[in-house]
Amino acid sequence: MLFPVSPPALVRQFYRHFTWKMEGAEKIIYLTFDDGPVPVYTEFVLDALDEHQAKATFFCIGKNVEAHPDIYQRILRSGHSIGNHTWQHLNGWMHSTHAYTEDVRKAEELIPSGLFRPPYGRIRMEQAREIMQKHKIIMWDVLSYDFHPQVSPERCYKNVIEHSRPGSIVVFHDSEKAFRNVEKVLPKYLKFLNDEGYKFAALQMTDDR
Repeated sequence: MLFPVSPPALVRQFYRHFTWKMEGAEKIIYLTFDDGPVPVYTEFVLDALDEHQAKATFFCIGKNVEAHPDIYQRILRSGHSIGNHTWQHLNGWMHSTHAYTEDVRKAEELIPSGLFRPPYGRIRMEQAREIMQKHKIIMWDVLSYDFHPQVSPERCYKNVIEHSRPGSIVVFHDSEKAFRNVEKVLPKYLKFLNDEGYKFAALQMTDDR
């Protein structure tokens, strides 16, 4: 099975108003984590980031923030940035624009961020136009596939090491499904790129596209 780690150029061009990668030659990686906050898994990620003095962006699901406010507050206290990932992880292709945007608005009540990432990367242009009135839509140029049952830790590590470049937006997940890979890959990835002179920064609403 083919696992395209980086989105095809045609897709990026079609959705050119989304943010796929940060510009600049500095050796900075923008780590992102989707689907939390949840006990154990988000806490492991936060511990690993602290150990390497790395900052990241957490795209949070509203209902998880409601269920685990203490972990959400730890993300904020640690200096990471947050983004809206809908209230209940909706697939934009499977829902009307009204239903989708209402779900995003509900999440906004607990996640006051100008950053948004569509779950599964699936969003229709009508939905995107409404959301971009208040949010910057953040995609990625490196997908770890940590969540996929056919991707081993070795393959996951290779995905992120071989494709990370200055300005890359890299996707991991702070979730149960991804943990078998994240537990092994994330600390090793952080150490390797730190040793290579990279820094890990959080995305901000004011970052250039």
